[in-house]
Amino acid sequence: MGIRGDARGAWERTRSWGTANPWAVDIGIALLVQAAMTMPFVVPRGPELEPATWPAYGLTTLTVLPLVWRRRAPLAVLCAILAASALYKLALEGPGQPLPYTGLVSVYTIAALAPAWHRLVTAGLLVVAVPASVWLNTQSARELTFSLFVFGAAYVFGRLQDARQRAHRIEAEQAAARERARIAREMHDILSHAVSLMIVQAEAGPVAVRAAPARAEAAFEAISETGREAMAQLRHMLGLLRDGGGEGAAPREPQPDLGGIPDLVERVRSSGLSVAYETEGGVRAVPAATGASAYRIVQEALTNVVKHAHARTAEVRLVHREGALTVTVTDDGRGPRPGSGGHGLVGIRERAAAHGGTAAMGPGPGGRGFEVRVRLPVPAAPVAAGAGKRTTTDTTAEAGR
Repeated sequence: MGIRGDARGAWERTRSWGTANPWAVDIGIALLVQAAMTMPFVVPRGPELEPATWPAYGLTTLTVLPLVWRRRAPLAVLCAILAASALYKLALEGPGQPLPYTGLVSVYTIAALAPAWHRLVTAGLLVVAVPASVWLNTQSARELTFSLFVFGAAYVFGRLQDARQRAHRIEAEQAAARERARIAREMHDILSHAVSLMIVQAEAGPVAVRAAPARAEAAFEAISETGREAMAQLRHMLGLLRDGGGEGAAPREPQPDLGGIPDLVERVRSSGLSVAYETEGGVRAVPAATGASAYRIVQEALTNVVKHAHARTAEVRLVHREGALTVTVTDDGRGPRPGSGGHGLVGIRERAAAHGGTAAMGPGPGGRGFEVRVRLPVPAAPVAAGAGKRTTTDTTAEAGR
């Protein structure tokens, strides 16, 4: 497994280097083809065969040299190779080659990189050039069949490479789109939650200033704390968009997880909503991505309660079971309205689906209020201390009491 991984890593590094240095790759291919075409000139030859002369070898090199420009002008390179090969055959008649190496490389390049009209012109050239070359060489049907086969194979391999590259580009674009959507969801959750709490506190502030200055001071402190928390999380999200981690880069702080939910509930409590937080079952370790999604689901659900539900109480309940974490957020507000369901609920469904989980939204128990229930699969893991115990924290706002 380690050897396979090392080989794959070396291959990926080689591909990256080749992508960054196309000239070097083309020169290397030309040298490799030149080495293959040199073999008939260095092996011993019988007296009945054509002599291996230096002029013939020089003309052979002339047929290879255009390959250095094969990416930049593939059709012109093919025409130059055909012209040099015809000159070699008609003027010098040196040692023959077992395969038309330069032509095969050129046809492969056109099939893989060139536009459709280049490929059409290439097909027309080969229909004329291949039979003419066979007629000048052996005039045999066997050579004609073999030549058509190898050129057809080079063309097919080039088209397959083009299809593979297009598939990789599409996959990269889709991955980038998914990442943009994920970041958009994160920023929506952060801003929506923070701004909603700040608006609620700011609206209650003038009344509290006249009636209870201490509560007004607490409200302003909550606004400040909510703003600082939102700025910290936004800096983290924007840092993900930057390249590298050098000087000036945003700090890469960990994503929120299940451990941050009590503080989240406490911040919502400061807006005037009575919130109960309960965990049930053996508390199990969950992957970081699952914990972050559970936090964001609770955050978005509570934000909706603050913004839309006009509720007095809400409950956040986390149930740990073997292989699953269930997150439930309920309230006693006015319940779902016809046509309701904005970006927040869509984001909750998307987060659940990203982990292979499910999300259900609708009226709460007995048709009262609203309930969000999300089930997230988690791998089996050891149970933390306190397994099987139920922990309940009832945080109730002092405002309005």
